[in-house]
Amino acid sequence: MAKAMKIAIVDDEQDMRQSISQWLALSGYDTQSFASAEEALKELGPEYPGIVISDIKMPGMDGMQFLKKLMGADSGLPVIMITGHGDVPMAVEAMRVGAYDFLEKPFNPDRMTELAKKAANARRLTLDNRALRRELSDGGQLMKKFIGSSPVMERLREDILDLGQADGHVLIDGETGTGKTLLAHALHAVGARAGKKFVLVSCSALDENALSKRLFGPMMPEDSQLPALEEARGGTLVLEDVETLPDAVQAQLLSHLNTEGTPAETRIVAISNLQEQDRTVEDALRSDLFYRLAALRVTVPPLRQRGEDILTLFTRLVDEFADEYGCDAPKVSAQEAAQLLQAPWPGNVRQLINTAEQAVLQARRGAGSITSLMMSDHDDMQAVMTTEGKPLKEYVEAFERMLIDNTMRRHKGSIAAVMDELCLPRRTLNEKMAKYGLQRSEYLS
Repeated sequence: MAKAMKIAIVDDEQDMRQSISQWLALSGYDTQSFASAEEALKELGPEYPGIVISDIKMPGMDGMQFLKKLMGADSGLPVIMITGHGDVPMAVEAMRVGAYDFLEKPFNPDRMTELAKKAANARRLTLDNRALRRELSDGGQLMKKFIGSSPVMERLREDILDLGQADGHVLIDGETGTGKTLLAHALHAVGARAGKKFVLVSCSALDENALSKRLFGPMMPEDSQLPALEEARGGTLVLEDVETLPDAVQAQLLSHLNTEGTPAETRIVAISNLQEQDRTVEDALRSDLFYRLAALRVTVPPLRQRGEDILTLFTRLVDEFADEYGCDAPKVSAQEAAQLLQAPWPGNVRQLINTAEQAVLQARRGAGSITSLMMSDHDDMQAVMTTEGKPLKEYVEAFERMLIDNTMRRHKGSIAAVMDELCLPRRTLNEKMAKYGLQRSEYLS
């Protein structure tokens, strides 16, 4: 379950601190009180998981000095300033320095709660974005997202490591929802350019003129960013929906590539989402540009080709959503496991993520089932059985592996607890774990 957002209350008046703290605690916030700015600064670091409410007029370090210290350490920290009656000029100055907003005494407690809620949401978004940026720059963490023991996933992980170390441009293709943009991040994170800029441009989101300016310039004086090719210099430029590049922009890009130094100063990762049956990305691009961009190529496998990885991924997602929503994860029956394995998944991993979240939400309400959810999710899911079909033994083994994996994770690798819950003797459990490639060390917290 997500932790309550913290609110640091800084005021030299004890009654005011207690009053604000009690009111916000009733709204579900985790409050901390400080009698001085100096005391608060010992606790409030750049990654403080919350917001600050501070009086302006305090002995010693006043609120304005305090605000400047906070903004110097973390400009993304929302600080709500409390001002006395008639101190509007001081409040305006606080906003200029970086305050999120201000409250004028005497203030309405409901107004304070409303401001705190908005500031807390802004802080949560800031921290989430920072965590995502750190994750997307960490090759090890990114590789963990490509989970699974199926041959296609093992090969994909090898491709990421190999192509990440290579220097040529890369073309990524595959069905919608398979994680092509995530793969582009991984190629950047595991290679020599990991510490350099990663710039992403959606070719389908801009018209020809705007796209040309975004890629090559010239940028207008009021534009705050450089042209993408200059911004990504020495790093990675990702072109999403590369098949939508207008002819004139293709010519510009080819000209740039032909005059660029060797090895390529900036690596281009082109992502194709072309799904037309009789038309490929090679048909959409001029041939000389296609062969430049497709010097290296990787295709992300669709979910339906990943075998029992589907169960592994689904149960991990269900556990994560259950933790996020503060409820128990729904149990997957043998029948539902078979249906998950047999479903065609036209929306691939993105569709699986949506299904897992919906399964948790309906389980929290005590209604529905994974089966009914899958049948109503998409017209293509009405025909749950695929034409490929699999022997019953494979479904049984996949379900068995999922049960042991889930139980081991739930009990954090406690063999005794797993033996007790699954009613298995030690030798049998060891044999099955060896058979399915499950290592106890992976579950130890």
